[in-house]
Amino acid sequence: MLSVLIVDDNEEFVERMIDLLVDVESISSIQTASDYNEAFRMLDNKAHDVVLLDINLSGKSGIDLLQKIQELGWNCNVIMITNSSGRYYKRECKKLGVTHFLDKTNEFEKVPMIITSISPN
Repeated sequence: MLSVLIVDDNEEFVERMIDLLVDVESISSIQTASDYNEAFRMLDNKAHDVVLLDINLSGKSGIDLLQKIQELGWNCNVIMITNSSGRYYKRECKKLGVTHFLDKTNEFEKVPMIITSISPN
């Protein structure tokens, strides 16, 4: 079973993602964080199999968090889901180990299928 952390400061989007993921059989828990610091504390306290991460967060960015995840060697599948979907961001995130890079507006419905394809660690 997979543990999922959604990191996004848009409450409406977070609720929409929870609604999409709540019935995915392979997910055992869904937690949320609205900024870098909260997400870092949650990841530091408990391993998560999947992190859904937005680039634009208050304070430090999702890319900053992604760099920290890589630096600390935390073993999780990071799915970047953002409105900042330009080539530069996509390239930078892929370099940092993102497993999927999705446009928040047009591709969010792919997330349940992607998570279903991930094997538990």
